[in-house]
Amino acid sequence: MGELIIWTYDWVPEFPRGFVRDLRLRWACEEAGLVYVVRTIPFDGRETNHLDRQPFGQVPYLNDGELKLFESGAALLHLARKSEKLMPPDPVGQAETLQWTVAALNSIEMVTVPWWFLKMSGDPDNKLTGWLVQRLDHLEAIFSDREWLAADRFTVADLLMADVLRISDVRAFGDRPATEAYVARMTARPSFKKAHADQIALFDAADAGKLK
Repeated sequence: MGELIIWTYDWVPEFPRGFVRDLRLRWACEEAGLVYVVRTIPFDGRETNHLDRQPFGQVPYLNDGELKLFESGAALLHLARKSEKLMPPDPVGQAETLQWTVAALNSIEMVTVPWWFLKMSGDPDNKLTGWLVQRLDHLEAIFSDREWLAADRFTVADLLMADVLRISDVRAFGDRPATEAYVARMTARPSFKKAHADQIALFDAADAGKLK
């Protein structure tokens, strides 16, 4: 459609580096061989400085020529439609990929992120722990039986699920060898390593400006 532009912050504190969700879009583009550029908006004033482009004041958002998208899941599915490396061409493969992409966001991330926030706030045994255990146990059984989530190969569903599960506290929670092997396998992909390194480099380079 046009030039692909991934928008992220110009800087973030050290703790979230490597986990800001523009990485998901970078990773997808690297997997698919899509040419893209990364542009930034100021971290300072982020609550209100780009509400015209992202109504919740978050990143990432994506430009594809005149098309504009916010929410990483929506942007990922848009990118997946551009490449069979991310989305199978057959209806069954597409349906499986779509359902697991939505599952990563709705059935897993909606539990892991609130649990993680509560844990970081000093409540390690919060009331979401039982729910988290249930969801992660279901995934462990699934990963014990298959290598990929959909279509018997890597898809955007694996990209998203791995990114959700690689949060350190979630990844280290419980004894789940099949899940750990899955996350390790996904994050060993060269495309992930490049996307991760590029994000870290962007934020590290911005430190000098913050110190002035």
